Amino acid sequence: MATDLVNSAPEVMVRTGDLLPDAAALTRFLADRDLLPAAAPTAADVDAVRALRRTLRALLEKPDPERIAALTTATGGLELIGGRAGRWEWRVRARPGASLAEELALLTGTALLSALRALGPDRFRHCAAPTCDGMFVDTSRAGRRRYCVPEVCGNRVNVAAHRARRRAAGPVPGRTSDAFVR
Repeated sequence: MATDLVNSAPEVMVRTGDLLPDAAALTRFLADRDLLPAAAPTAADVDAVRALRRTLRALLEKPDPERIAALTTATGGLELIGGRAGRWEWRVRARPGASLAEELALLTGTALLSALRALGPDRFRHCAAPTCDGMFVDTSRAGRRRYCVPEVCGNRVNVAAHRARRRAAGPVPGRTSDAFVR
């Protein structure tokens, strides 16, 4: 969720612009991630979520456990509860009256703290695609993920490399047109 939010920014989505231009877009963004706010987002919520997005980007670029913890403790807290089959579980609970952005800060901050603890700061990365400014947390087992959205950014890089190899190889004998090779 944290990287999805960061990657919704206009500097990342250069071709499509800001993915959160208004309250309706924020509502769709949250629904796509199975997050249903208590009330419909407002223009003020959009502004606050955009501010959170900038904060999260800074934390992804330079993971600081104290700053991430401050993000979560300002808006609520963690509690230990009895879970299924006698196992204890952590629950994140926002303070009463917390805004949508504060609830998202608690959710994303807690997730970033978990990732930082389990994986370390080296797994917080920039997308390797030359035309993308996205970020991600590499949760892969081998730790070799390179792209924020592999099926988009990785595919673009692979297609560009394939086309460059075809251009370098020159015309193919017997082919009447290279119209599709760019």
